[in-house]
Amino acid sequence: MLTGLWQVADLEREGPIDIEAAAAAMDAYTAAGFTTFDMADHYGSAEEIAGACASRAPHRDGDMQLLTKWTPAPGPHTPETVREAVERSLRRLRTDAIDLLQFHAWHYPDPSWLDCLFALQELKDEGLIRHLGLTNFDAVHLDMVLHTGIDVVSNQVSYSLLDGRAADAMTEVCLRHGVQLLAYGTLAGGLLTERWFDVEDPGADGVKTWSEMKYRRFVEAAGGWGRLQVLLAAVRAVAQKHGVSMANVAARAILDRPAVAGVIIGARLGRREHIADNLRLSSLKLDAADRKTLAAASGSLDPVPGDCGDEYRRPPYLTAAGDLSDHLDELPSPYPVRTGTGGRTRVDSGTVWEDIAGYSRAVRTGDRIAVSGTTATHGDRLVGGDDPASQTHFVIDKIEGAIEALGGRLEDVVRTRIFVPELADWEPVARAHGHRFGGIRPVNTLVQAGLIGSGYRVEIEADARVGREP
Repeated sequence: MLTGLWQVADLEREGPIDIEAAAAAMDAYTAAGFTTFDMADHYGSAEEIAGACASRAPHRDGDMQLLTKWTPAPGPHTPETVREAVERSLRRLRTDAIDLLQFHAWHYPDPSWLDCLFALQELKDEGLIRHLGLTNFDAVHLDMVLHTGIDVVSNQVSYSLLDGRAADAMTEVCLRHGVQLLAYGTLAGGLLTERWFDVEDPGADGVKTWSEMKYRRFVEAAGGWGRLQVLLAAVRAVAQKHGVSMANVAARAILDRPAVAGVIIGARLGRREHIADNLRLSSLKLDAADRKTLAAASGSLDPVPGDCGDEYRRPPYLTAAGDLSDHLDELPSPYPVRTGTGGRTRVDSGTVWEDIAGYSRAVRTGDRIAVSGTTATHGDRLVGGDDPASQTHFVIDKIEGAIEALGGRLEDVVRTRIFVPELADWEPVARAHGHRFGGIRPVNTLVQAGLIGSGYRVEIEADARVGREP
C-alpha cells in the first residue's frame, strides 16, 4: 500500500499547513511500515512536507520512497524547462534523485508531450530520476511509449470496483511489457466505505471534499446512487465475513488484480488517520466466493466511459469541477497555423521532408481540410518503434492534431487512405484504424505500396469536411 498526499491541497484550502508538523505526522505511517508516499508537483506543499519528513533523523538512511508527478501545462516545453521542473521537485524533496517521476500528458494530438518524455528519459539517464513512470495514460499511448523505447516502469490510473477501465486493454499492455499499475481512486474518495452505505444520495451539495465531488461523478457515470448502494452492500457483506473494513475489501480486490503493484490510499496528515485499519490489508485474503460476489456487484454497474485517463481529455469530464477549468485555461494549437494564398490556411509538422518536397502537413480551403500522407515521424525520431499498430496510432494523432489546428475535429474526416509496405501488417494497422475511426466511419482504402525512408510500417492521408451536415 502507498500513502497518497493529494489531500494536502484540500487541507490548504482550509488554511495554511505547518510543514514541519505535517512532516512529523508522516512518522506514524513510516513507523507502521508505510514508507512509500505518492504526491505531485501540484498537490500544494506535499513535496515540501515529504522532503521535510525524509530529512528528519529517523529517515536519513533513505528508508522512505518518494514518488511524485510532473503535470506540465499543455504545449511546447524545452529540455531546459523540463530540467527546471525536475530540479524544483528535487529541491522540495531534499534529494539528489527522484525515486519515481510520473508524467501526465494532456492532449495526445499535440506531439509536444513526446518531447517532454524524451527530455525526462535523458534526465533519468543522467541520474536525476531513478525510475520513470506515467500517470493517466491510456492503453494505446502507454503501448506507443514503450515501443518507442522510453524506459517506463509504471502507469498510475484510476482503478476500483466502481471504475474497471484498467482491467482489459491496459492490463494486457502492462503484462506484455512488464509494466506495473499503481491504482488510485480505489476507495472512490471514501465513497466505498461504511460512511456511505445505506445513505440517501447527498446530491452535489452534500459532498464536501474534492475527491468526493470527483468520484460522485464516477458514480453518476456508472449508473447512479442506487447502483452504488448495490455495490456497497456486496462490499459490506464480504467485509463482515472477514471482520475487516469495507475499505480493506475494496483495496484488496484491486490489489489482487493482474499487473497491479500497489494501491494508493489518501492521508489527511494530522487530521484523520487510518493506519491501524490499513495494516489489516496485508493479512486479508479474498476467496473465490468473495471475488464472485464483488464481480457480480461491479458487473451491475454501467462501464465508466472511455479508457484510463479519458476523464481528463474528453467529455464527460469526471473531475471535481466537471470540466478542466481547475486544471488548465486552454489547449494550445497542436501546430502553428500559417496563412497561404487564395484564402488557404496550412500547418506544418516540422518533418524535414516538408521543406525538401515543398508541401504542408495539412491545408484548409473553405470547409475542406486535406492532410498529406503522414508517417510516424516526430522531428528526427520514429515513434512507435517497429510496431505497426503503435505507428498507426501516432500517425492518426498527427492527423488529428493537424485537423484541430485548422479548426476541425477527427470526427470531420470523410476519407482515409492507408499505405503499408508489408501486406502482413494490414491487420494490426486496420485494427488501430478501427479503434480510432470506428465511431466515425470514413470511406477508406488500404493498399500495399513502397514507402520512402526506413522503418516505416504505415503511411496515412486523410480528407475532412468541417461543419458538414450529418
